[in-house]
Amino acid sequence: MYRRRKHVRSGFMAVGAWLILSLAMSGYGNQANAEAAAFDQGLVLLQQNSFQSVEAGVSRIAASADPRARQLLDQLLTGDLYVRKSDDRLVLARGAPDGFRTTDPFSGADLGPAGKRDLARVKLNNKLRAQVRNAAAGLSLADADARIRLGAVQEMTGRLDADALEVLQQRLTHEPDDKVREAILTAVALGHLENRDPVLQLAAVETLSGNLNPAVRGGLTALRDRTGDAAVREAVDRALLSIEATLQAYRLAETLFFGLSAGSVLVLAAIGLAITFGVMGVINMAHGELIMLGAYTTYMVQQLLPGALEWSLLIAVPAAFVVSGAVGILIERGVIRFLYGRPLETLLATFGVSLILQQLVRTLISPQNVPVANPAWMSGSWEINSVLSLTLNRLYIVVFCLLVFAALFLVLKKTVLGLQVRAVAQNRNMARAMGIRTEWVDALTFGLGSGIAGVAGVALSQLTNVGPNLGQAYIIDSFMVVVFGGVGNLWGTLVGGIGLGVANKFLEPWAGAVLAKILILVLIILFIQKRPRGLFPQKGRAAEH
Repeated sequence: MYRRRKHVRSGFMAVGAWLILSLAMSGYGNQANAEAAAFDQGLVLLQQNSFQSVEAGVSRIAASADPRARQLLDQLLTGDLYVRKSDDRLVLARGAPDGFRTTDPFSGADLGPAGKRDLARVKLNNKLRAQVRNAAAGLSLADADARIRLGAVQEMTGRLDADALEVLQQRLTHEPDDKVREAILTAVALGHLENRDPVLQLAAVETLSGNLNPAVRGGLTALRDRTGDAAVREAVDRALLSIEATLQAYRLAETLFFGLSAGSVLVLAAIGLAITFGVMGVINMAHGELIMLGAYTTYMVQQLLPGALEWSLLIAVPAAFVVSGAVGILIERGVIRFLYGRPLETLLATFGVSLILQQLVRTLISPQNVPVANPAWMSGSWEINSVLSLTLNRLYIVVFCLLVFAALFLVLKKTVLGLQVRAVAQNRNMARAMGIRTEWVDALTFGLGSGIAGVAGVALSQLTNVGPNLGQAYIIDSFMVVVFGGVGNLWGTLVGGIGLGVANKFLEPWAGAVLAKILILVLIILFIQKRPRGLFPQKGRAAEH
């Protein structure tokens, strides 16, 4: 008996579920049929081709939510939608040598040629054109993609009228995305600025206070110029001051970002020089050319692997380190090791080496600048808001600079080579007495510094032109960073490079690029007069000499 009741109850549940599903499918089918019927009715009204019928047809088509509605409204706006007189059929017509070539508006099927007298363009006046735009934007506002909805709101913001405001206010009640909601609120508030009601104007001004949309400042300024209400004018003045203060803060943040990126480039260019100059006391005038070799290595990697552009930089970083590092070891073994203790001769010899490297690149590759492409992941910018965007290539270089600094710091502090380098830097004679092969430490240290210069060239290839004279633009700045931060001190190089980059970018807007560099140089000279050993002077017996 229990089993029978259980089976009966299960049967009733199955029948009930079937009925519910059938009703739901029936309702869905009825809704789909209603949408299709409304769309078809709109098409019939468009075919009548009078202003009244087109207005009613656009309303039916927009309300139908048919997937073809947006496509048809766009065709209306472009003026390509016609009625064929022979059968009152809607066609898409485009000019051809013998008249028009007609196609189906939805499938794109060819409907053959037509003469000018065979077709009548669907009529639109300014009122209808605004209605069609608002209807198309309304369909976009219902799209599942938030980016499309945001684009529709931004498009409507530039041409607000009563119908557009009504569409936006209706969408606001059920918009789930915060960014789109904010854009709708801004658009509605801009529309209320045109209202003559001071209460609505004050509410709109309050909503727009601090808003960075470019249209907001124009709307508030226009309201201030035309309003006769003292309270409204005072509220507008406060809102404009708030916007200006926010703009100044973001301009400051943008300048700081550009300063950090410029400083990161200086750190990358100077950090290898800080090692060689600090450990061996060598004034290496070929350091800029080692940076250049790193940039050209990036170019060669892209030429050899044209199908791997997205991975080219990841391959170029170790390749540039090896190439520039090997050239640096050759320079140290072939030239510099015979000139230790004679800084003037070292300066002249490395200057000669720099000229040789420049001419070698001109002969083997090209005397002109060569193109180095940016991979897609380094192109574009990160848009924080309408007034502040950070270019991705500079953002990546800031991060890359910190990674290189951290890796070099760990090498010098946590490895045997780092221990020997620090020992030679502090007291070369004592290190030699303890059994350290100082000549090989010198070679490996010079190779390490040169390799990092090559890595800096990879970064610079994404910011500037790659040519034989690339290194000359950074050699003087690199020496300034090393001297300012403290010879042989990595932290000094980091702080000095970032500080000089930021200071230069803050001086440029009012002093100009050339005068800003001169002022920075004068300030460094004055600073060195007070602290000859820089921000972070080297410690140990070597610092006493």
